[in-house]
Amino acid sequence: MSAPALGAVSRAAALDRLESERFDCVVIGGGITGAGIAREAGLRGLSVALVEADDFAAGTSSRSSKLIHGGLRYLALGDVATVRQTALERKVIHRLAPHLAEPCWMLVPARSRAGLAKMRVGLATYEKLGSVEERDRHHNWSSEDLERGEPALDRERYPWACRYREYLTDDARLVVANLRAAAADGAVALNHLPAEAIEKSGGRAEAVVARCAETGRTVRIRGRSLINAAGPWVDRVCALEAADAPRRLHLSKGVHIVVSRERLPLRNIAILNAADRRSIFALPRGGVVYLGTTDTGWEGGCDWWPPVTPEDVEYLIDPVRRYFTVDVGASDVLAAWAGLRPLIAAPGKAPSEIPRKDEVWSGPGGVVTIAGGKLTGYRPMARATVERAADEAGIRLAPAPAEDPVLPGGDFSGDLARLAAALCAEHGTGSDCAERLVRLYGSEAGEVTALGREPLCPEEPAVLSGEIDWAVTREGAVRLEDALYRRLRTALYDPRAREAAVAPAAARMARLLDWDETRRVREAEQVRERLQADLEFRREDDR
Repeated sequence: MSAPALGAVSRAAALDRLESERFDCVVIGGGITGAGIAREAGLRGLSVALVEADDFAAGTSSRSSKLIHGGLRYLALGDVATVRQTALERKVIHRLAPHLAEPCWMLVPARSRAGLAKMRVGLATYEKLGSVEERDRHHNWSSEDLERGEPALDRERYPWACRYREYLTDDARLVVANLRAAAADGAVALNHLPAEAIEKSGGRAEAVVARCAETGRTVRIRGRSLINAAGPWVDRVCALEAADAPRRLHLSKGVHIVVSRERLPLRNIAILNAADRRSIFALPRGGVVYLGTTDTGWEGGCDWWPPVTPEDVEYLIDPVRRYFTVDVGASDVLAAWAGLRPLIAAPGKAPSEIPRKDEVWSGPGGVVTIAGGKLTGYRPMARATVERAADEAGIRLAPAPAEDPVLPGGDFSGDLARLAAALCAEHGTGSDCAERLVRLYGSEAGEVTALGREPLCPEEPAVLSGEIDWAVTREGAVRLEDALYRRLRTALYDPRAREAAVAPAAARMARLLDWDETRRVREAEQVRERLQADLEFRREDDR
């Protein structure tokens, strides 16, 4: 059986519990950092409440490059400690959720033997820091190897390449998996519940006041310790504790675009140099390849949906034209997303030069804040934050487990092909459908299929109707956007289902959540508007 669900009780009952109990730890923010903190706190014996202003992972934690990696480029910045920690963490996350940390080969094209040799020196250091096993260590590819293994690469310009191992994830689903694991330990996590105030007594923060965006109900959530893990909104939450709190963050915008794999027939993840010599990734996933990321300073304030501009798109497409024997343009972009990185400010440095280190501090009322860091390092960040909060509040923690239990969906050998074959045999799903399901749901893919194995829409038979049921009943999806953008991921990776799934998904959610016709129509319209806005840069480019 699967792990306990998010929202296993009604929203009203969850709000009642938030208001009636006093928790050891109240977490503000439902991205990967907050989710990791909730899970760590539960493992250490604490009662936990978590509130998220929008949906779980709606901000930065669904807008990344979807990589569990050590950040090879940070070696060049001298940030060896961060590289070592995150390089080692890759193995841990793979053990916890092999479907959400899938080993993949990453290709670094080289124009000269000297460039190839330089890359190998860096990779040898990287692999030593990460204790990489022999079978996963880097190796060179000749022009002949590239002709067989990556024929679309321009071998006249890039006759050599080096391949090394990294791990591909699904960032939003990793957040949900951690929250479900926290729920298994008794945590209450509720989305669409923005914090509006922090109450104090005797100068100490003692409660979070939040207002439910679904019901309009205001709740006061008491906690022995309060943690601010709000990502780009960290400074705003700090201001709830102290109006004169200094700003600590520098926000950076990162954009990714999606093209058909038919237009860019890529087999390995590839690292490309942009015009400014920054590295970007080209990542194949199913029938698409996504490209990212940009890294530009953002002064527009916190924004759930930062705009994707024609300049962003051209920045990402230009390297494709230089590295591959294909012609890709803005009209080939099928989807796009932009997110904000909450970096610790470093005056005078460009966003790409700011170290991705995390920082934990305590405010004047005792609220513990965590900011910065990388997706791959979320577990050590969570541990440090929970220990700081416990120390701040005088809470005794249970010893950390020698080894964290696997996350929901992670209890299998790690062989995704074998898991997909078993799903085909047991449930009669097609191979494309099975491969997609096991990468999203891991060992729980069969349970998802059992909820409804018919296609959600005829345009894309690999997306099943039961996924909507699972998103609502097990993963806390409250709105159509929650389901299609951050649970099923059709808005990003499934061009044929991107718009076709909207109407049937809205109808199915309406039955599950007892929406009236007005709500069903509104939810569908809002998602269609969002899908159009994702590609607004096309119209801007035409002007």
